[in-house]
Amino acid sequence: MVSICCGKRSQSWIKSISETDMNSIQVENLQKKYGKLEAVKSVSFDVAEGEIFGFLGPNGAGKTTTINVLCTLLNPSGGSASVNGYDVVKQRNEVRRSIGLVFQESTLDEYLTAEQNLLFHSYAYGVSKDIREQRMKDLLDLVDLWDRRKGKTRTYSGGMKRRLEIVRGLIHHPRVLFLDEPTLGLDPQTRRYIWDYVEDIRVKENLTIFLTTHYMDEAEHCDRIAVIDDGNIVAIDTPDKLKDSVGGDLVMVRTNDTESATRELIENWHLESETQDDIVKFSVPKGEEFLPEFVKQFKGELLSINVRRPTLDDVFLSLTGKDIRDEEVDESAQLKQSLKYRHR
Repeated sequence: MVSICCGKRSQSWIKSISETDMNSIQVENLQKKYGKLEAVKSVSFDVAEGEIFGFLGPNGAGKTTTINVLCTLLNPSGGSASVNGYDVVKQRNEVRRSIGLVFQESTLDEYLTAEQNLLFHSYAYGVSKDIREQRMKDLLDLVDLWDRRKGKTRTYSGGMKRRLEIVRGLIHHPRVLFLDEPTLGLDPQTRRYIWDYVEDIRVKENLTIFLTTHYMDEAEHCDRIAVIDDGNIVAIDTPDKLKDSVGGDLVMVRTNDTESATRELIENWHLESETQDDIVKFSVPKGEEFLPEFVKQFKGELLSINVRRPTLDDVFLSLTGKDIRDEEVDESAQLKQSLKYRHR
């Protein structure tokens, strides 16, 4: 099991954090290099208290490297970052006491029961007995694992293990929960269940959540998304505004004369389009309002017409010129290869 705690947290410390009005995370020109490899390239962003903030990008984009710097597992090569008002380099212990972290790879001890895993974590963080017993019950109830607390985690399904890891990350009352690819490798139905639990926990625990993902449907749960590619943040906004930035809704028209349709779109509607097979595609704001007038005035023969909202796939393609995909070398491999450059 991996633990990043350092010492006991006092009730006065909890109070001081909860009463402070500030961004939970502030990052300015953050850089991380492994020798000649620049994994994170001067990124800047902030995360408000209570926000679900997501890093969206392919493997190798810099997501895991950034989250490891913010969690004090790596030192930055340049720039600055603070979590809950604490500098990630100068106040590492304070940062660690104020956060929960669910790693991309499972770090549960599978020879222990769920209860034993949580007890070990509670001891490491100095959670007192009178608090931890009720805390464990409340959290395990919240994720429907209380009845399985005596079972060894090696008997758990992948989704159950993920839920237990989230509980473990919350046992010490953190103000920020980091989730690194929280549903990686899980089937779509289990991923939906995990997110039901996460959103419920966010409200009940008054949490700020920072997650990394390359799943588009998962990014939809975020209040804001930072699109990251090749170590650079290329856009930050809400999912809806990012979609609007693509140029509006996508309209797909099938007609018996694509050349005439393309010409008519330019002359009558001042719209650029592209043709794929016999389908003419173009984007307009508020497609559902545009279509009735378009159908009424279109001079050619319409064989079919379809409209859809842009997806985050469209956003990523528009911003980076490529689709999100698994890269040949992922960040966990980069981290292992970088140990000789790491200075703690």
